[in-house]
Amino acid sequence: MVTQNRLVVWRSYLSVNDANSNLQSLVKELRMAKAGDNGAYPLEVVADQEIVFYSDIDFDGQTEKVKYYLDGPNFYKTTIEPQGYPATYPAEDEKTRLLTESVQNGEEPVFYYYNGSWPQDAGNNPLPIANRLSDTRLIKIYLKANPEAGVPDKDYILQSFVQIRMLKENL
Repeated sequence: MVTQNRLVVWRSYLSVNDANSNLQSLVKELRMAKAGDNGAYPLEVVADQEIVFYSDIDFDGQTEKVKYYLDGPNFYKTTIEPQGYPATYPAEDEKTRLLTESVQNGEEPVFYYYNGSWPQDAGNNPLPIANRLSDTRLIKIYLKANPEAGVPDKDYILQSFVQIRMLKENL
């Protein structure tokens, strides 16, 4: 019995640790979002459980196309390196990595989008879908980590706010 309890605690620890480590990477990459090497706007997709943006995540001087998304309890990251000149981001070059298998958000959003007037302008935030791409200046990332699906009292909430440096208006 003690061994089973230790195993559950260890699995929970690993689950939360993985989710937290991946959240920290996401925050760093998103903070550095910038125009793609093809001239694309820094943000491409701003959905509740998916975000696509451009950022030089490996510091090689080229801007990668990066996607984070939730599919059931699985949280994934995909990247595409730019190719050629003018740059393109071929879908067939996409590399996908499973980050964690224990996100229990269900239908609850992973990503919340805010304009530059938040928190003073609480009435217009989080942003509606129609305004997200053009008005987003701050993004909240919200993950419920828990290796035991269906046991919400063991959810560990991880959240962070990210301000995209290239979209700041108060420089």
